[in-house]
Amino acid sequence: MSLLSVRDLTVSFPTSDGVVRAVRGLSFDVEAGQTLGIVGETGSGKSVSALSLLGLNPGADISGSAVFEGTELLALRQDKLRRVRGAEIAMIFQDPLSSLHPYYRVGWQICEAIRTHRRTSREEAMRQAVELLRMVSIPQPERRVHAFPHELSGGMRQRAMIAMALALRPKLLIADEPTTALDATVQAQLMELLGGMQRELGMAMIVITHDLGLVATVADSVLVMYAGRGAERADYRAIFRSPHHPYTRGLLASIPGAAGSGGRLVPIVGQPPSLIRIPSGCAFHPRCPFAMDVCVRDQPPFVPVRGGEGHLSACWLPPDAVGVDAAADAARQRFVEGRRGPAIARLRAAISGARAGGGVAHG
Repeated sequence: MSLLSVRDLTVSFPTSDGVVRAVRGLSFDVEAGQTLGIVGETGSGKSVSALSLLGLNPGADISGSAVFEGTELLALRQDKLRRVRGAEIAMIFQDPLSSLHPYYRVGWQICEAIRTHRRTSREEAMRQAVELLRMVSIPQPERRVHAFPHELSGGMRQRAMIAMALALRPKLLIADEPTTALDATVQAQLMELLGGMQRELGMAMIVITHDLGLVATVADSVLVMYAGRGAERADYRAIFRSPHHPYTRGLLASIPGAAGSGGRLVPIVGQPPSLIRIPSGCAFHPRCPFAMDVCVRDQPPFVPVRGGEGHLSACWLPPDAVGVDAAADAARQRFVEGRRGPAIARLRAAISGARAGGGVAHG
């Protein structure tokens, strides 16, 4: 049994403009001691999915299943969920400056996390806080434990967040954009730190990011998300060597030095769609260079493809259309040539008109 098994997770938010369908039927598994990387552009539903597992999306309509060690998280009462949150499943939030309370010292906040779940004195909790800061390589932890968040650098704040998340030795750690706004050297140090803590504690991790380069260094398996749904799921080798979904292929082509990019960055045209007005069929079809009429009409299911065992993709291209080189792209193009009709012609005309007028077509 997987440590965490999520099936058909759906999250929506009612607003005055309409219903925001942030997550649409998402499924994935996280194995004990393994790392799952969740990748996608801003607005693809990565963070919302994680927050929903911990009951941190007030006002959201949530359905589906999320089973953690045999317990259905989505059905837990708030008092029972609080016992899981922090102790069994911990989270490193995206922006430590806004996630740490500005009015309280860093040590006090770590102590609060410890004393919420364990019966211990304030003095003992503070001693543990100092040791945690030392463990995450913050210099002079005896002094830094009394600092306010704004008195620490961005890298130190992120390390303090990691210390707080690891305080109770969770079985699953969710790291939401753990290296955002940090320079490359600090990014590498933090990911090395997380990897070391994972091996020491034997915990599983979910790393949420838009950086495929980061995923390549830490993840055992990768889930690519687009417009609230899973686009492709496989182990990290298959994602980088044999991607199937055109969106995954586009993400790889936009990485400096990626295979198949020909030395130039190749951006994905257009913008992610509005989650209030999601395009019909495959939500990626307005931006897809291999879009066919069926892509406009019907939403593709997750099906096995040739990239390897457990490699799944939600795309109407044939299962053997994998790879990152020019030959693979040419094979994809040959497949779609006879499968484009009036729907694609109208779509291409709309996109051309939007570009000429300075706008962006979303389908």
